[in-house]
Amino acid sequence: ELLARLKAPLVQVRGEWVQVDADQIRAALALVQGRGLRRGTLRDALRLAAGMEAGPASGLPVELGTAEGWIAEVLGDLAARGGSGEGDAGAPSPAVPPPEGLQATLRPYQARGYAWLHGLSRLGLGACLADDMGLGKTVQTLALLQHDWSEAASAGPVLLVCPTSVLANWRKEAERFTPALPVLIHHGAGRERGEAFAALVARHALVLTSYALLQRDAGAVAGVPWRGVVLDEAQNVKNAETKQAQAARGLRAGYRIALTGTPVENSVGDLWSIMEFLNPGLLGTQADFRRRFLIPVQVSRDPAAAAQLQRLTGPFLLRRLKTDPSVIRDLPPKNEMKVFCTLTREQASLYRAVVADLEEALQNAQGIARRGAILSALSKLKQVCNHPAHLLGDGSPLPGRSGKLDRLTEMLEEALAEGDRALIFTQFTEMGTLLQAHLREALGREVLFLHGGVSRLQRQRMVERFQAAGAGPPLFILSLKAGGTGLNLTAANRVFHFDRWWNPAVENQATDRAFRIGQRQTVQVHKFVCAGTVEEKIDAMIEAKHEVAERVVGAGETWLTELSTAELRDLLALRSEAVAD
Repeated sequence: ELLARLKAPLVQVRGEWVQVDADQIRAALALVQGRGLRRGTLRDALRLAAGMEAGPASGLPVELGTAEGWIAEVLGDLAARGGSGEGDAGAPSPAVPPPEGLQATLRPYQARGYAWLHGLSRLGLGACLADDMGLGKTVQTLALLQHDWSEAASAGPVLLVCPTSVLANWRKEAERFTPALPVLIHHGAGRERGEAFAALVARHALVLTSYALLQRDAGAVAGVPWRGVVLDEAQNVKNAETKQAQAARGLRAGYRIALTGTPVENSVGDLWSIMEFLNPGLLGTQADFRRRFLIPVQVSRDPAAAAQLQRLTGPFLLRRLKTDPSVIRDLPPKNEMKVFCTLTREQASLYRAVVADLEEALQNAQGIARRGAILSALSKLKQVCNHPAHLLGDGSPLPGRSGKLDRLTEMLEEALAEGDRALIFTQFTEMGTLLQAHLREALGREVLFLHGGVSRLQRQRMVERFQAAGAGPPLFILSLKAGGTGLNLTAANRVFHFDRWWNPAVENQATDRAFRIGQRQTVQVHKFVCAGTVEEKIDAMIEAKHEVAERVVGAGETWLTELSTAELRDLLALRSEAVAD
């Protein structure tokens, strides 16, 4: 009150001169007198505990001094569990018995994950289960849903949103692990809408739908008071401005869960969008997050900002890795190796022509036109490295014209002779079609090909045939986008990455179709690289700068468009050893 009356810009406090902000003094006085006090949420308390600004409308910083009763216990428990946000660091979640009706025996780490989801959901707090691919995020989630349904079926259904390609997988896993749960798939032209939709979902424990329909049927879906909402492959909402991310944030739910093996796929900014869905406001506005965390952590590498972000998100993010022997002891080893191939003379000639065309195009191009020219050239260079017929699209013969294709054929011959089964990934549907025809003819074996144009039922049939013990086709080609997530293909013990995505997280997700729970054989992973080309140079950059690979290189190829013409010339230049004699 004295400071407010003085209205002086400088005052002496305990022998020191202190600058006074009149607006802050008035705000502080209002807070002390009770006019600025308000009831808050548990999330507000968490922000205070982490030192985030959460004061009155004036923006006056407020720190949490003491907490009492149950909230003190909750804050203490969450702080202890925060740890590093990885592994089983911090205090373990209290044990929760597996629900009756769950037709599965949870591994110890899965039981801890289920208990962790249960604890946060009871508090109405969001949880991101970020276990490594293949560790059973599905069964941990279904255990929670079975518990909810057994506890109070009248509390309403849970909505689970996933890519269209894994809808059938969720239905089958629910039938397997929680057969008592009434499950509805909201998909297809005949799906219900409006009041009929609300009446139908009320009779089910779990409603499955896709990200595309979450956006398209936003009105109907948002009108239901869901018991919980689960986002599978939650990296689909990492871009906060997309309509599907906005639709997800607009849902009414008692609790929210995100499932993803890559919570930070390209940038620390991905984390804001996922956390804003899970616990709105916890990390502040997007602008606040950028100022407080994104720039300091990602650009300046500020350890204090990183520690504060960890304290805030750690309690809500659980990640366990397959490589940790304390998590899973019965998964066989995984051996990764590079397969360096040479270009044929035809490939080398086409490679040089693409680089020359790019240099000519860059002489006058600027801005968007320059970036477009670079991205187009990079795609063409990948096609050249794959096979001349891939670039030319002329239907010409395949044998003897590509070092990669020749080496793949040789290695598959050896693998089949040993009784192995293989997954072959390519990011190009056109290349997948060429591979299927060539391998079928060269090896005399049936070859499956899964791509974005395959229907959900056809997809499921392909998986079942490949997984059939000793009877299924031994080779399975998959486009990286259509087959890189949501599939269990443990019949394979070989994985070939025919062309590279230049994103370690995406490639690892694809590999984990085979390297996951249920795999009993050592998994051999072969990553093809054309020596002396842009493929080898970018592979070396990823290896040398693995720390930034997921943040910068992991963003795809757009970062390359910012290189100077001289830097591009050096990156794309073809070395003499790249060409076979």
